[in-house]
Parts: sequence; C-alpha cells; structure tokens
Amino acid sequence: MPGQTLHSAPAAVAPGLPPLTPAQLRYGILPKPTLEWTPEVERATAHLYEKVRTVIPAVEWPFFAPYVKAINELKAQRGAVILAHNYQTPEIFHCVADVVGDSLQLARLATKTDADIIVQCGVHFMAETSKLLNPGKTVLIPDSRAGCSLAASITGADVRLLKQRYPGVPVVTYVNSSADVKAETDICCTSSNAVKVVESLGVDRVIFLPDEYLGKYVATQTKVKLILWKGHCEVHERFTGAELRAYRDAEPGIQIIAHPECPPDVLAEADFTGSTAHMIDWVKTRQPKRVVMVTECSMADNVAAEAPNVEFVRPCNLCPHMKRITLPKILDSLLNMREEVLIDPAIAERARLPIERMIALAA
Repeated sequence: MPGQTLHSAPAAVAPGLPPLTPAQLRYGILPKPTLEWTPEVERATAHLYEKVRTVIPAVEWPFFAPYVKAINELKAQRGAVILAHNYQTPEIFHCVADVVGDSLQLARLATKTDADIIVQCGVHFMAETSKLLNPGKTVLIPDSRAGCSLAASITGADVRLLKQRYPGVPVVTYVNSSADVKAETDICCTSSNAVKVVESLGVDRVIFLPDEYLGKYVATQTKVKLILWKGHCEVHERFTGAELRAYRDAEPGIQIIAHPECPPDVLAEADFTGSTAHMIDWVKTRQPKRVVMVTECSMADNVAAEAPNVEFVRPCNLCPHMKRITLPKILDSLLNMREEVLIDPAIAERARLPIERMIALAA
C-alpha cells in the first residue's frame, strides 16, 4: 500500500544519536553547502533579485542570496518541489518557490506535481493537505511548529459533538483545519469557493467550521443557514473598522480590500472583499493608485513586487506561524529531509475525501 514505508518505525543508529526518519533513510542526508556572498552567487541570483528589488533592500540581499542559490540547486538535486503560500516572505515566494498561491491553488497544484518530495512553505495544515493528496510522496515542512490559531480552535471530537447535536446536517469545513477535523467533514472549502461549496450541497442548513467571521460573510452571500463555530484567525481578527475609517479619513480616495476572515465591521469598510487570490487579481486588474490590503502583510510585499505602480499602505499584522518558515530552515529541510509530515492512515483515508470533493467541484 502506498505510504506504508513512511509509517514504519525509524531505524536505530549509533548510541546517543537520534534515529533516522523514514525520509532520511530513503533519501540520505547531504553535506551543508558553503553560504558565502561571492561574485558567483551575485551573478547566479541577479535575475531573482530583479523580481524583489522594490521590496528587499540591496543591503539585505547578500544574506539571502547564498541561501537562495543553495536551495534552488539542492531542490533540483533532490527532485523536490517547493510550494509557498501567499503569506510567505518575498525571498521565499519569488526566489525559491516553484508553486505559489492561496490554499485552494496549492491544494489543486499539489496533485499535479511529478516530484517525489514536496516542501510546504506554509503552516502545518497546508502540509497535511499536501500529504493527504499525495500519500505516496514525501512531504516536508521546514518547521513543524508553524501552526494556525484557526486550525487549533477545533478538534475532531468537537465536530463529532456538533454532528450529534445537529443530526443529518452536512459539515463544510474550511481547509484551514487539521486532518483530524477534515476526517469528520463532508466537504472542504476555501475562502474563494466557500459560497459555491455551501450551495452545492442542495440543503437549507449546514454546519460551517471553524472560522466564524468567514462564516458570517458567507451567510450574507447565500440563503443557506450556517451553524457557526467561534474560531478566528489571530492575524485577521486584530483589524478593526475604526482603523480602516482612519485610513479613509486621512485620504478619501484610497481603496481598501479585505480578506473575509476579518470581523464584519472591517468588511463593512472595505471596497472589495475576497480570498488572497481574488485580492491579488483585483489589484493587478484595477491598478489602484493607493490601496490598503487588509490581510497578512507579507502578501502586500509579494504583490507590490509585481505591481510597482501601486502604492501599498500596510496595516501590518504578521502571522507568527508563517514567519517560522525561513530560508535557513528550508535549506535544512532539504539537506536533512526534515520535518516529515506523517498522518495516521486511518485518519488520512477519511480526511482525503472532503478535499477531493472540493477539488472536483472546483474543476
């Protein structure tokens, strides 16, 4: 059965040393490359710096460039692909990632790669999703502590209790959730397709988990009644409507776009509400003179690198979990084949179905 090797017990090694993981046994550990700023490194990475020079100061590039060069060479040697979420920093998003996007885009594209190794630059539930969709592949996350306040707000046991309280009501779960929660779910959704997913079930009531604010936004877009859970993203819940009114009072012509994980008073002040992918498309299409992008602020940096004529006003809330992923940790992950994402096969089999249903609906 594909994936059995990945769940076998780690082999013993010399006394005093930690046991090797399945990925380390399969692919081996490589020596660390020299990480020096040299004329060769400068030449090899010059085309990449051109992508990010408007958002990464020249004085910082000599630190990033040796890692960028080493990672790009090493992923080719390993036959690996790097997936990066929109909230990753520009040196990761633009310079080492092979696939970038929001949760839905990454979920779709993870199934299309021929690479045997996937390095997920995002938070843990994203790496789990990649593993669920690619059970026979090795999935690594550079820091397994990269969690999510929203995913941590609910457990599979919580969902089972809700299903007992509302028997027969289907469960729609935001992809920002653990495999344990997905295993109790009928179909997953993302912020970009939540309304479509809810309405696809053809019922008048659903349990919508775990983001309360996303659920409240979806409820304004459909006649289906949503039973909500009080889960919140610690980044988006810190924004306030008063904060955005202050921006608009200071400059009446400014455009404000917001992610639906924000509280309702924030969305009420926005000129546009949409997923990270929809926000990016809105900026690139509209090319506003000045825009406030109300989401994790690294995304504004990544969009700014591709929209130099747009001035971004950054009400900067950083995700502490996303920022655990760094170039040194990506390099270490590829060198030492860690940290590998493993999921109990009994949970994985059930958790895979709602994601596949979501992707099939999107197709």
